[in-house]
Amino acid sequence: MTTVLDVQRFKEEGRRFAVLTAYDYLSAKILEEAGIPILLVGDSLGMVMLGYPTTLPVTMDEMIHHAKAVARGAHQALLIGDMPFMSYHASVKQAITSAGRFIQEGGMHAVKLEGGGRIVEITQRLTAMGIPVMGHLGLTPQFVHQMGGFKVQGKTEKQAARILSDAKELEQAGAFSIVLEGVPTEVGTSVTQALRIPTIGIGAGPGTDGQVLVFHDMLGLTTGKAPKFVKRYANLAEEIASAAQRYVREVGDGTFPGPEHSYSANGSAGPAKAQRDEVKYGSSV
Repeated sequence: MTTVLDVQRFKEEGRRFAVLTAYDYLSAKILEEAGIPILLVGDSLGMVMLGYPTTLPVTMDEMIHHAKAVARGAHQALLIGDMPFMSYHASVKQAITSAGRFIQEGGMHAVKLEGGGRIVEITQRLTAMGIPVMGHLGLTPQFVHQMGGFKVQGKTEKQAARILSDAKELEQAGAFSIVLEGVPTEVGTSVTQALRIPTIGIGAGPGTDGQVLVFHDMLGLTTGKAPKFVKRYANLAEEIASAAQRYVREVGDGTFPGPEHSYSANGSAGPAKAQRDEVKYGSSV
């Protein structure tokens, strides 16, 4: 099983590692079997699973619901729960309660928090209580209104210096890793080189220790123009649409279901036939 200590070792050994988001049992199971060592139950589920325009409406109850499903599907990967908007903003006490729910109810091994500043104190308190923390700097979606939209951060010398300073403070507070999102390559590389803990980039260039993508973006399930940092390793949206269209045609012309998909009252008796007549749980609506 991958642990936070393994992630630290990845950096020490110079081993680059992949991270993906996961939001449900089946995708978590598939991704773990494919060898993904770290799965993030991101609040991005609000946009790709629930249809919200941003991550801001996502609630803790929604996050816990999806976290529990992921935990049922993955048993060897390191599982990170993304603390949603207003689940740690009111007080340190609120942050501890929310993070505790991810561990106790959601089956997560660690949590992720966005930002620097007061997040440093929260990180320190959580890690002191045995809850590992992943930081998140640069383009932080929960600050989308303050940033004036989803815009690259750290483009000025002052902004870059602030990101580096926040990263060092989070490291000092006990964070085991930091996501760097939407920053210039130079910033991603310099922060990575300055830290003892690993960095995980998304739109931060190739100089970070690891990379993370949203599951649906990586598989080409999201439609429209993708962000510059996204590489689509498949185009499943088109494949799914094509398969659905073939299904519609075959139902319409009567070629599905065929004899091979139908049960017979007259087949030969015995264990083989009984096995064929079993309906697998999960295949039934």
